Amino acid sequence: MSHSVLHPRGGYRYLPGIFPYSCGVVASDGYEIVHVTLKSQRPWAEGMKLAREFVIADGLSEQNLCGFELRCPKPHPMDGFIQFNRGYRELLEQWDVLVDGENPVARTNVAPVNNPPSQTDLFAFSYARPSSQPNATFVIAGGGELVGSLAVENIIRAGEISDSAMVEKAQCVIGLMQERLDGLGVDQSGLTAIDVYTEHHLKPLLDEVLLQRLPITQRIGVRWFYTRPPVEQIEFEMDMRGTVTELLID
Repeated sequence: MSHSVLHPRGGYRYLPGIFPYSCGVVASDGYEIVHVTLKSQRPWAEGMKLAREFVIADGLSEQNLCGFELRCPKPHPMDGFIQFNRGYRELLEQWDVLVDGENPVARTNVAPVNNPPSQTDLFAFSYARPSSQPNATFVIAGGGELVGSLAVENIIRAGEISDSAMVEKAQCVIGLMQERLDGLGVDQSGLTAIDVYTEHHLKPLLDEVLLQRLPITQRIGVRWFYTRPPVEQIEFEMDMRGTVTELLID
């Protein structure tokens, strides 16, 4: 199991992931992770610069940015997704956010089924700020039914959407989410939001997978975003977080 790594200037620890993003983040002692949703989505680079300005106005720096949530026009072919990730990571490199060559920032990127944006937009972001509140706060990055590196052959039952295939995909994703919770040293009792991203019928997956593997859903519920994961042939994605402070900004 992977273990979290301290971001020396960010006020958080991160779980190493892959080239474009980390698997999740948890606030360091004396900090909390704040989740911020935009009332109106912005083109991703413009939105990320807005997030940077927001945290600077709060007396912090871009080093404290620890999560971004994007909305894209449609799922990418694998090579298109990799190409987008290069430009996204390059902006974070320019801001000197990387830690020893690793991207510490968590991310979710999904494609709305209805009324998708014409370009990839920023939907929300998270940052770490000093705080005396005692609860662990954290963000688990979005993840779909892909095990290992970004390659089509690593997608679980690629191209299948039968009931049994969807259950297997959801089981894979729940396992991934649990690994990330464990790696950050937190557990599901601290969750305040569980997000599911799929265009497929959710009820059987709730009955057979989510309620069984994540019993906290019985108490806090699940938010279903009618979206598709950002890569073609991936059908089910989740992210989750545990926060105390949620903001909504223009």
